[in-house]
Amino acid sequence: MFSLAKENIKIAFDSIKSQLLRTILTVLIIAIGIMALVGILSGVSALENTISGSFSSMGANTFNFQRYEFTAQRQSRRERQKINPVINYRNVKDFEDNYDFPFTKVAVSFMGTFTAEVKYENKKTDPEVRVLGANENFIENSGLEIDNGRSLNVFDIENSSAVCVVGSDLQKALFPDDNPINKTISVRGSKFKIIGVLKEKGSTFGNNQDLRMIIPIQKARSIFTNPNINYTLSVKVDKQDMLEGAQDDAILTFRNIRGLNPVEKNDFGIERSDDLLNRAAENTSTLYIAAWIISIITIFGSTIALMNIMLVSVTERTREIGVRKALGAKAKTIAFQFFMETIIIGQLGGIIGIALGILIGWGVAKGFELDFSTPWVAMIWATTIAFIVAVISGLYPATKAAKLDPIESLRYE
Repeated sequence: MFSLAKENIKIAFDSIKSQLLRTILTVLIIAIGIMALVGILSGVSALENTISGSFSSMGANTFNFQRYEFTAQRQSRRERQKINPVINYRNVKDFEDNYDFPFTKVAVSFMGTFTAEVKYENKKTDPEVRVLGANENFIENSGLEIDNGRSLNVFDIENSSAVCVVGSDLQKALFPDDNPINKTISVRGSKFKIIGVLKEKGSTFGNNQDLRMIIPIQKARSIFTNPNINYTLSVKVDKQDMLEGAQDDAILTFRNIRGLNPVEKNDFGIERSDDLLNRAAENTSTLYIAAWIISIITIFGSTIALMNIMLVSVTERTREIGVRKALGAKAKTIAFQFFMETIIIGQLGGIIGIALGILIGWGVAKGFELDFSTPWVAMIWATTIAFIVAVISGLYPATKAAKLDPIESLRYE
């Protein structure tokens, strides 16, 4: 039995080699369908990884106060859009002084500039460094980690010390082969001693998170004096079960600071780290569904094409089938031969499609600076689907070949 199966597989390979052009076209048709599946799923997975990584950088068990909600609801043209006032320094200072919920840390920060030029001796960066003013809790609340040196502490903030923590790319730009700790850099004419370097975070949608500089908030306020600076408040809760209570108390405190009466809506936005992750998951799940629909349509076309080509092959080899049956080949042996041809072609298409799909996903991730990871789940699905496509496509042609009458087949020209 095994030797017969081995012989049929050998015949199937010989048949595939004899119809090389047709085989290549068939393999490419299947590969396109599998490529669409793997490519789209790996691209969506890279987008999901990037979004999740970006939102999770807020840190665990945190919530932020900001000027607007993260997602603005659509409004009709007749409805007047509400303009929230900026969160100014007096607001954040009053919140720091009045909010005393247990096991919480309050971080205050603002963006001084997105386009700073940082200098060290005769070296300088391109004017694209982000400079943030922050208090001692900002780095921890934001989910950032120190790779070298130390973070800002309460004494740095209270004394408005001329110190800073820099991102990894800023270190590489100014100190490629040297330890930057205790080195002095300057921005806008002010000098700062580097006390720490952040761990690398990478880029998110072209936004380099490692090309930044964090300085004490009061020092930043003396350098960046733009009107209507919008501050950000971040609260981290050390105990998960106290997160809801801490958020409710924080909202009440901030409403009082804003002078809102009980019937007025919030004139600020609040976002929790887990809410953002859940929203990202919902959005990517919709993309996954769309990807599957597109891929299934493509693969359905591949199935029809493969079945049609195998039916043509059965018709062209009618005389061969008659000869084999006349020599004693059983119907199931003929069916197995054609079935194996279909399986081999399907798996070849699957392997090529997976390789091309991964390359497309990798290219999209690199092009849009997304966090690419090997799409193992998509690869498993693609292998399974390629096999199912081959089974479905080969079942009818193999059955038709097995049922051919040997006498009529021998007469076929």
